[in-house]
Amino acid sequence: MLLATWTHHWDPFLIRFSENFGIRYYGLAYVLGFLVAAWLFARYWRAGRSQLPAAQISDFMLAIILGVMIGGRLGSFVLYHPDQLWSDPLSLFRVWEGGMASHGGMIGVTVAVWWFARSRRLPFLHLADLIVSAAPAGLLFGRIANFINGELWGKPTTVPWAVVFANTGGGNLPRHPSQLYEAALEGALLLAFMQWRFWRSDIVQRTPGRLSGEFLLGYALVRAFGEMFREPDEGVSLILGLSRGTFYSFFLVIGGILLILWSRRHAKA
Repeated sequence: MLLATWTHHWDPFLIRFSENFGIRYYGLAYVLGFLVAAWLFARYWRAGRSQLPAAQISDFMLAIILGVMIGGRLGSFVLYHPDQLWSDPLSLFRVWEGGMASHGGMIGVTVAVWWFARSRRLPFLHLADLIVSAAPAGLLFGRIANFINGELWGKPTTVPWAVVFANTGGGNLPRHPSQLYEAALEGALLLAFMQWRFWRSDIVQRTPGRLSGEFLLGYALVRAFGEMFREPDEGVSLILGLSRGTFYSFFLVIGGILLILWSRRHAKA
């Protein structure tokens, strides 16, 4: 029996101008994630650890932003709600209703980085390593915004820190604040690991692609662990008895292993 449980009452708007228009915490999370990434890229260049010139960072960020937004939005429908895409295709453009998928965002960023690398004649895997070193910051802010929105809540529990998400569809049951678990794992923990590997080793210079592989493996593991506490999305069927987030993460494991093996084979002397 819980002695006390916090009930979620957080307004998703930092500033509200009308019922559905204003400055949302979720939007601020994306802005903060992109700003942190741009700051890190500039720092990498000054430290002599990046082949991305400072003058091209803004263009690179624009490509990343487009990749995240388009990939994340399309991924939400293709990977989680394919029927809705066919029955109500215009819902794809109703962005104020929410709907982004991290796996789709990764695919979108991969395409954007490939295009940028090809157009600017820069090494694709090197740029990919730069991206993954900063990506967890965006995941951190995004998961915190998920908690503020009261969405993607966890399974019922009796832990002392449980939260009631009655106002956002979670009923009166105390639930795991799984969004905060994911913020700590996908965000803070993975960001610390990526930064430690980037600054305390020479893998970005000597084995391009290895850091990307380690990120994919790390993200897949912590995502699968976090899914154990998260309530499956309503109306989204399981695949082989697994949540969609866990199932899609298996492909990240395969990609991560292949990247690590490739980078070891093509390591620079």
